[in-house]
Amino acid sequence: MVHLPYLQPFEDINQRVSRLAANIPLIRQNLCPLTFVDVPQQVYISAMLAVYELNRVELLRDVFVWAYQRSCARYSAVRQSVGEPDPFRMRYRVLIGETVAEVVRSRMNKFQAVAWIRSRAEQLAEQDRSRFVEVVETQLMTLHLGSIARFRLRPSEFEKWTEVWQ
Repeated sequence: MVHLPYLQPFEDINQRVSRLAANIPLIRQNLCPLTFVDVPQQVYISAMLAVYELNRVELLRDVFVWAYQRSCARYSAVRQSVGEPDPFRMRYRVLIGETVAEVVRSRMNKFQAVAWIRSRAEQLAEQDRSRFVEVVETQLMTLHLGSIARFRLRPSEFEKWTEVWQ
């Protein structure tokens, strides 16, 4: 955070690159990433000016420690709200996505979709079939313009599908 912006290796973005690079050792040690979201801009600027003009890193060090403590608290809160990943969804992520996309692109209505999803589930182990059907149906029922990119769908495809889905 000190040396990279001071050296000015790039025409622009030196401070952003240094903030990103500061996360490398943290992430390698499986620690919380650093963010300066809550740091007042004037405090950060003052700390950087102290490095540039006075060769004093103390203020930047203090800002770094303060920002890191806040980042850890924020990261912990987000982590708790997100919960643990679902191993089933992770294992069948590609197949779930392909199935949802195919239902939308083919403009299937609800009856056609149920049949298609069940036929896709036949590829899976018997104990996973009902869960697969449930997950895909839930994805389809909650699909909206804000989530279609996850399935690589175009807004026009989604809009045409919603006409027959209703």
